[in-house]
Amino acid sequence: MFKKLLFLLILMINVSFSQNQLPLIPQPKSIVLGKGSFVLTNKTVIQSDEDSFEAKYLQEIIKQQLGLDLKIVTSTKAHSRIIFANKIIEEKKSFKEWYTLSISKNDVIITATEDHGIFYGIQTLSQLLPIEKSSEVKLPCLTIIDEPNYSWRGMHLDCARHFFPKEFIKKYIDYLAMYKMNTFHWHLTDDQGWRIEIKKYPKLTEVGAWRNGSMIGYYSDQKFDDKRYGGFYTQDDIKEIVTYANQRHITIVPEIEMPGHAMAALAAYPEYSCTGGPFEVGKTWGVLDDVFCPKDETFTFLQNILTEVIDLFPSKYIHIGGDESPKVRWKVCPNCQKRIKDEHLKDEHELQSYFIQRIEKFVNTKGRKIIGWDEILEGGLAPNAAVMSWRGTEGGIAAAKQNHFVVMSPGSHCYFDHYQGEPKNEPIAFGGYTTVEKVYSFNPTPKELSKEEANYILGAQANLWTEYIETPSHVEYMIFPRMLALSEVLWGTSKPEKYSDFQNRIIQHFDVFDKKGINYSKSIFEITTKASQSISHDGILFELKSATNTNGIRYTSDGSNPNLSSKEYSNPLEINKSQTIKAALFENGKQKSATIEQKFYSSKALGKKITLVNQPHENYSIGGAFTLVDGIIGNRSKFGRDWLGFSGKDLDATIDLGKSETINKVVLCVLESQGSWIYYPKEISVLISNDGQKFENVTKLSLSEIQDVKGEVVLEVKGKIARYIKIIATNLGRIPDGNPGAGSEAWLFVDEIGIE
Repeated sequence: MFKKLLFLLILMINVSFSQNQLPLIPQPKSIVLGKGSFVLTNKTVIQSDEDSFEAKYLQEIIKQQLGLDLKIVTSTKAHSRIIFANKIIEEKKSFKEWYTLSISKNDVIITATEDHGIFYGIQTLSQLLPIEKSSEVKLPCLTIIDEPNYSWRGMHLDCARHFFPKEFIKKYIDYLAMYKMNTFHWHLTDDQGWRIEIKKYPKLTEVGAWRNGSMIGYYSDQKFDDKRYGGFYTQDDIKEIVTYANQRHITIVPEIEMPGHAMAALAAYPEYSCTGGPFEVGKTWGVLDDVFCPKDETFTFLQNILTEVIDLFPSKYIHIGGDESPKVRWKVCPNCQKRIKDEHLKDEHELQSYFIQRIEKFVNTKGRKIIGWDEILEGGLAPNAAVMSWRGTEGGIAAAKQNHFVVMSPGSHCYFDHYQGEPKNEPIAFGGYTTVEKVYSFNPTPKELSKEEANYILGAQANLWTEYIETPSHVEYMIFPRMLALSEVLWGTSKPEKYSDFQNRIIQHFDVFDKKGINYSKSIFEITTKASQSISHDGILFELKSATNTNGIRYTSDGSNPNLSSKEYSNPLEINKSQTIKAALFENGKQKSATIEQKFYSSKALGKKITLVNQPHENYSIGGAFTLVDGIIGNRSKFGRDWLGFSGKDLDATIDLGKSETINKVVLCVLESQGSWIYYPKEISVLISNDGQKFENVTKLSLSEIQDVKGEVVLEVKGKIARYIKIIATNLGRIPDGNPGAGSEAWLFVDEIGIE
């Protein structure tokens, strides 16, 4: 039985509206504007069943935003009304999120096949309401027909690295509901904390929920405090949160990590490890070597845990992690080697597949399915498993081609722990550079898939890992406004070519954030910069842009702070020598933005043609090969947009100087951050040529020599004459045992190449 809600709305005055003025996010599929408007006043009533959550929800929105306390009644003789109506449409009957919103001069009708659609109609209606208190509100007459493209529209939150209280989790769910997201991926266990009460194993929270210190600052600093830190959610807390989410038509997908990221559990119950411990809850970020041992008693332990988890969460999927699980302990563990032999497995990778498949069979007996990070593809994918593709889109493509369901979550577009503005102006973050515009450009369905294969793409989600995020306020800062971009992508109405229109709608939502006390990033108001090659390849072009008023940018090139008498920016600046550009936006005689600063380092390589044999990983590829000759040296502590990252691949770059020149040395910037699996190259070579065909190896440095110079590697060439300079930095390859990420492919990060 579906509910019907009636509103009395009285027409006061005709108001003209345009579609572009409507601050709707995500943009509906179809909007047809009518003529005139209607007025909402304190005489408006809501007609509904007394127990209707949707009626009470809308009543509270109107009260908070407008100050109008509308009555909910079971009957009314009102002639003008809003009706929340159920309508079964044959082709829509299996899609519960479809709705229409029709506003005329005399009534408003929200029609849906299920309460999900009614709820989304309410969200759309609420975005048409002003945020100021008012005794009457004029709204445009229109007709909206709407439905999402993707069934999984998700946001993730890591509560293991840092714990967030129950009331904030509810607030986080409210944020998702505001923008029609429907999945909350709740990361509850990891090396650094176990956050869910399991009654059969009380030590999981008595011991595993608390660590005796945490990393402070960047991982590379290797600094720790000695404060006991932790917290957990009781089962009563979880039941309350699940009910809260269900009312808002949000599914919570819990994540219980296995077989890796298990240190918090093993600190409580070391008998389920390979060595027997003792262990302590992880204080350092990154990946730790001790994991669950795949012996029978471990599976009994995990099955008992999952039984309680499944009883708490009604979700179709249970997330079992499966990522970043080192094989170091398994290689020397008698139990593991016996399991490999007894089950006729090839190696430790197939042992991980055996582990995942055994867990899957158990979860399936409970009427549920598993989903895991794309590492669960290794060694063979469990028969009914879904894959969450985070290491790019390749894992998702492979899974979809095997007819497995996929949630896309590539770090290139969906990792909200990355920087979103100029890294030097942002709070500490994991790395990377993911702007609102980049999120908005994301297409969850890869072009490599056929039409049939594309049906296996459930949708996508953004992940928020919290190694560097300690407070609810910081969580808000990292998701807003990027979540708005993802919501429109997943609704299916994003138009990257019209990003400026979307940006204008975002800015209108900032007033809502301010009113609600939400902390959000204002990085889209920053002056953004872009370096590009000049036509002549003699130097570079440096472009400055403002989201609001490019004409008001003033700059200096001598390192001094800009003011109203500084040069006014009009066209990209030509950079062909070392200098420092500073710029700021000025409006009405006042500085309206922070001053941005960019230093340029000039060498014979500046702006020259450069080609790469191997392309960088999509997560760390902004600017492509040109990044290496743009004169900008990346920040070592904030490895954002100015670094290229290669996963398991070598840097093989050739620079064309345009003519033969005398070369004395080559400088290459490389980065090491082992906690992020970034390692120095094991070797760097310089080769030269005058025809671009035959190259002579003129110098080489080993890993030990690279480590000695701390990342700015100078390779002496000593007066050689050449036009083409080839630089090869050899990736470390598989990370050795005993190091963060052991057994996985190392990352190689490189930046500016200088030639003198």
